[in-house]
Amino acid sequence: MIVEILSSATADTDRGLKKQIYQDIWRTPNYFWFDPDTLEFKGFELVGGRYQELQPNEAGWLWSPQLELYLGVYNSKLRFFTPQGELIPTPEEVAQQERLQREQVQQHLSEMEALLARYRERFGELPENHS
Repeated sequence: MIVEILSSATADTDRGLKKQIYQDIWRTPNYFWFDPDTLEFKGFELVGGRYQELQPNEAGWLWSPQLELYLGVYNSKLRFFTPQGELIPTPEEVAQQERLQREQVQQHLSEMEALLARYRERFGELPENHS
């Protein structure tokens, strides 16, 4: 499969000559293009040696059999979605989520340490566990 990001300088070539090359020479099973300026998004599947335009689902996404994922526009960006329709996070989003989780754990540990310090001030050391 090929995903082409269109630009004003290359869009005509991508929609014409490149599409023809991918169809006739490379025989690429799926060809998608996305224009980040206009949000134009189309996909094609090779059927009988010719590209047939893919029809979007109700969310406007196109299915990729090679990836077994949907491609679709989300927040003005081309993104991947699971077969169940869940947005697949980017590596940056995963890293940000992990950072937030670490910060939450650190905050929780700090709160627990503060509680333990207050307990010790009031009652002394914790009794030992004799299990």
